[in-house]
Amino acid sequence: MSAWQKHLDENIEEILIDEQMLAKRVNELAKEISAAYQTLDIDELVVIGVLRGSVIFMSDLIRRLILPVTIDFLAISSYTKGTRTSGTVRILKDIAESITDKHVLVIEDIVDTGLTLQCLLDLLGARRPKSLKICTLLDKPTRRLVDLEADYVGFQIPDKFVVGYGLDYEGHYRQVPYIGVLKPEAYQ
Repeated sequence: MSAWQKHLDENIEEILIDEQMLAKRVNELAKEISAAYQTLDIDELVVIGVLRGSVIFMSDLIRRLILPVTIDFLAISSYTKGTRTSGTVRILKDIAESITDKHVLVIEDIVDTGLTLQCLLDLLGARRPKSLKICTLLDKPTRRLVDLEADYVGFQIPDKFVVGYGLDYEGHYRQVPYIGVLKPEAYQ
């Protein structure tokens, strides 16, 4: 057993969503999103990934969309070191292209309190896109502090600290191919 595998075995409490479940749900979301936007007969869909957590999910999702897409990225943070939001949202990297009069789909890794996503929606909405929708891999509705729902949700999960498939703890665990619950002693 490698040192990395031993580390995972010691620090992952449980696998919440395995690789097969992820692949199946990403395929379902891609079909749902493709069908919804095909009815609009759009020229292109601008897909904006929220860095860094959404990258793996977004990559898998856009390869399965049956639509013309362009991609862009932004980085926004409300976390400092640790597992809880700081309450202050910072734009670390903005998108490069205009989204005015374009159909926009924002890809998030997880919607927790909703505060960061609300800030993001306000920021992008002020740029007058033709439509603005949110797709999130994970949703923790029990933690929501604002009245906000994503348009497309991969999985609703309980209030547990999760890593893998792009989600991290202090930059680590993003490459884990499943969604796992991190043991509290690993981050406290």
